[in-house]
Order: sequence, then C-alpha cells, then structure tokens
Amino acid sequence: MNQPTSPFSKQQLLPQEETLEILKQKGELFIGLPKEKQYQEKRICLTPDAVNAITANGHRVLIESGAGEGAHFSDSDYTNAGGEVTSDIRKVFVCPLLLKVEPPTLDEIKMLSPQATVISALQIKTREKNYFEELAKKRITAIAFEYIQDEDGKFPAVRSLSEIAGTSSVLIASELMAATNKGNGLMFGNISGVPPVEVVIIGAGTVGEFAARSAIGLGANVKIFDNSLTKLRKIQANLKQTVYTSTIQPKNLLKSLKRCDVAIGATRGQNRSPVVVSQTMVENMKKDAVIIDVSIDMGGCFETSEVTTHDKPTVKKCGVIHYGVPNIPSRYPKTATVSISNIFTPYLLKLGEDGGIENSLHFDRGLRNGLYMYHGILTSKAVGEWFDLKYSDINFLIF
Repeated sequence: MNQPTSPFSKQQLLPQEETLEILKQKGELFIGLPKEKQYQEKRICLTPDAVNAITANGHRVLIESGAGEGAHFSDSDYTNAGGEVTSDIRKVFVCPLLLKVEPPTLDEIKMLSPQATVISALQIKTREKNYFEELAKKRITAIAFEYIQDEDGKFPAVRSLSEIAGTSSVLIASELMAATNKGNGLMFGNISGVPPVEVVIIGAGTVGEFAARSAIGLGANVKIFDNSLTKLRKIQANLKQTVYTSTIQPKNLLKSLKRCDVAIGATRGQNRSPVVVSQTMVENMKKDAVIIDVSIDMGGCFETSEVTTHDKPTVKKCGVIHYGVPNIPSRYPKTATVSISNIFTPYLLKLGEDGGIENSLHFDRGLRNGLYMYHGILTSKAVGEWFDLKYSDINFLIF
C-alpha cells in the first residue's frame, strides 16, 4: 500500500534542535601560511588564486609577509585575493589551521596554539623522536600531505611532485651537457643526421615515466629498467609507444650505461633507495656523461652519488658528472606551488563544508591516512615503529 505524500520537506519536519545542528555543520576556517625558512625552500602551499577561492567561501587566510616571494607571488597579490598579510610571524603560527610545505621546526612548534591543526610534509626519515614529543605536548593534530590518498587510493601530492621531478631531471641533464656548463656539448633533440642522445632511466614509477616522456619529446633514445614487470607494462601503455624496457640485470644495465649520455636514478625503497649502480659500473660510463640521482632524497641509487646543493649542484667522480640535489621540485617553486595548491584547495574547501577537521576525518578515509597525530596522540603505525613510540589506532579515537 502506498504511503501518503507529506506536504512538508524533510528539513521542515526536523525538530528545531536538529536544524540548528545542521546549520552549524559548515565552519569558518582560519588558515595560517608562514614563510618557509628551510634552506633553499621557496614554495608556499597556496597561490593567490587559491586564497581567493578560499576567502570567497567565507574563510580567512593569514599570510606572513614575503611568504610567496620565492614563488614570485607578492604580498599585494595575496591581499588583492582577499588574504591578510602580517609581518608578525607569531600571529601566523597561532592560527587554528597551519599550512606548511616543510615540517615545522621545534622552535616553530613552540609558537603553535594548543590543539591547533598542522598540515605539512612529514619527511619521516629526517625527523627525530623529540619532534613528536613536542607535538604531543601541544596536543597538536598533524597531517602529512604526502600520505593523503585520493578516492583511487593514490597519493596525489607525491605523484604531483614526482611528475615535476621526472620532467626536471631531463631539463637539468640538458643544461649540464651544454658546453657553457663544461658539459660534453651534446644537445637533446632529434637533429637530422645526428645520433640521438642515449638516456637510461632506472625506475618505472611516476618519476621515471615523466623523465621518459620529456626525454622522448626532446628526441632522445630511452631505455627503462625496473624489476617490476607490471610497472614496465604500465609505463609502455602510458607513453603510448614502444620503448626499450628491461628488468634490472647487471649485464644488460652495464651494457646500456656504457653507451648512455645521461643516466637518471628514480628508484624507491622501504627505508632507503636500493643501490642499483655500483662504482665499477660508473667507472665504465662515458667521460662527461651525466647522472641525475632523483633518489638522493632516500640515499641515492648510484653508489657514487652524494648530496649536493642548488648553489653547487654537481660533483665529478670517475669522469662522470653527478647531480645530487635533494628536493628537485624546489628548483621550480612557482610550478611546484601551483601544483601543491591544486591539491590543498579542494581539501580546505571540503574541511569548511564538513565543519572542520574532526568531521572530515570521520568521513574521508584518504585524509585520515595522512593523519599521524590526533590531539597529541600518535596515530601512525609507521612513525611509532620507526621511533619506538606508543601509537593508537585512529579508528578507535574518532568512532
């Protein structure tokens, strides 16, 4: 038997108390954007366009003066977009929600308001135990953006920065080969009658894919090595053309390294990148060949690699030019900022719609995956095991 249709909507039939609860769900965010103090870090989490979108939705954004200069965004760009600019760093750090690219330092943690929320990179390999103890004292809720997952289970921040790192590796190699940079004088480019530059890429992940895409686009002859056949098949499909692929067999790899002009390391490991290329292999490479070790952030996959800086980016070993600057995306801070901002903005708007971080954590499993500290309680199994700290399952804390 059909039920009679009510002339009232579901909203009208709600008791007044429940109506008030629904109206309170949408919350106003007060976001702080400090200037990055880390050496050579010039990125910022939000572009002026992103700030405009956020403030247009009724939220406030407080930016430290000069925070966007490294990425070529001025204070006036932010104020014109609806943001507020201050030269008082403490005012920024007491905002209830703080956005940073680099993890806050111990001194910066001291400036945070109790119970504040921090969204930044975690960079677990560079943290120390007392970092988490200081966050716990302030009862901070902390989210690592590199661990946030999207609806497909992918890590959008990691992928975005990997795309930049892969493309950058080829652009950097091209610069280093120029005679003006004391390179071998070869040029990427499919020039009639001139043999193409030979490029070896070790690792068929996102970095490897975008390095291959850029190198092929410039006319290079590319060979890709990885021990995962699934990744090798996927990179072939994504590149939409047949390229040389191989599992990492020392004999094949050595043969290719002997002939190559550029070798790009793009492997990852559990705790550090596996050393795939030995010093003996490097000694057999061409004089003035170029090695770009993108894996240097995790120790490097070339035995001869060492950490360098943007000021002195290369060292020459075994007659081969080595580039070992960590955090390659910071070389292109404007592109990296726009890329990071594109990831942050939808999440921040969703936080506002949900009524704050607490509600978002309830409903967004991907955001919850990035959570490692909840009101001062460590919730990350990886951090707990790495630093021998007690941790709790977030699902028991919020449900």
